[in-house]
Amino acid sequence: MIDLDRLQKTSGIIGNSDTIKQALEMMGQVAPVDISVLVTGESGTGKEMVAKGLHKFSKRSNQEMVTVNCGAIPAGIIESELFGHKKGAYTGAGDDRKGYFETANKGTIFLDEIGETPLETQVKLLRVLESGEFMRVGDSQTRRTDVRILAATNKDLGELVQHGKFRQDLYFRLKTVTVNLPPLRQRIEDLSLLVERFALEFTRSNDIPYRGFMPEAIRRMKHYDWPGNVRELKNFVESILVMEKGERITVEMVELKLGISQPIIQNQNLPVLVQQSPEQAERELILRQLLLLRQDVETIKAMMGQGGTTTQPVPYFHEGDVSDLPKEMQIDENSHHSIRNAAIGDMNLEELEKEAISRTLQHFNNNRRAAAKSLGMSERTLYRKIDQYDLGRKIKRSNGKNG
Repeated sequence: MIDLDRLQKTSGIIGNSDTIKQALEMMGQVAPVDISVLVTGESGTGKEMVAKGLHKFSKRSNQEMVTVNCGAIPAGIIESELFGHKKGAYTGAGDDRKGYFETANKGTIFLDEIGETPLETQVKLLRVLESGEFMRVGDSQTRRTDVRILAATNKDLGELVQHGKFRQDLYFRLKTVTVNLPPLRQRIEDLSLLVERFALEFTRSNDIPYRGFMPEAIRRMKHYDWPGNVRELKNFVESILVMEKGERITVEMVELKLGISQPIIQNQNLPVLVQQSPEQAERELILRQLLLLRQDVETIKAMMGQGGTTTQPVPYFHEGDVSDLPKEMQIDENSHHSIRNAAIGDMNLEELEKEAISRTLQHFNNNRRAAAKSLGMSERTLYRKIDQYDLGRKIKRSNGKNG
């Protein structure tokens, strides 16, 4: 089994979401096997990165990978580009010429946007897939090539088959193994990691000062739909860093760049967000209490002339215990146990919930009824959360010290 961390790092795929992990697991299983793979996903999701990762961890990694954008080649010359042509095959064919399949012999060929290929070309692609045989345009000699075929599409090939625009036999031949890449809006939890990676790579290579993104700016970006997916996000990050060179990126800068005139307004009268499970709703209520408390503390500090806002770049959160978090992201012991301002937008809701329950129990001397009432949850739910987060031993140790 391939080391998935190494596979992810080598291929350059960024993210810790479940959908990305599933894609990496599938890549790890099929990369060393000499089988055709279909990569699906919307435009800009990173399908070519998957193909490169599959090639680098295949038995053909020491050979060339030839990338062909089928959608960018005119229908009249696509067969010549793929399979080559014989001298005099058509006007302008002054010499014999190899096609991409001959060039990629012993290696890998990546057919991007395969759904754009004409039906007559699809017949010849099927033959190469099944037997490795092809003929150059204008030639009668059958040639052979030994290539691994990787294909990608941003279209629904099954729907194209129903409309007679894609051959069913080729579709079934390609979809034996499929790696699906989700759109960015379906793995928005990866946005912070993507922004940080793109920003650091761009500023370092262009010698641009980088002071980071404000947490509010990251939150605002998470509410944007990103129709161009990861490609659009990368272009956005690079563009805004150039335009706001040396400045820390604020929510106002993000809204201006995205062309958003009004911030997102949620109905504050609703007790919970719709379409949520009870557990999600409880976490949302806890988070809202913590944020409101932070606002009160900041207001008091401002009235006292103390300020309290950090201007340093915020490190991003990685999974782990709350005690292992960087100092900037831990609970502020001197601020009524609220969250540091720089951490808002980057902490995991489960970690917030765990910390909120733990501190509330400490505040009420482990009186679970009082703690449950303060947190806005039932005692039964609180007991379940204590077991879930393994807070029972911590409570016993605390009682032992008090005794």
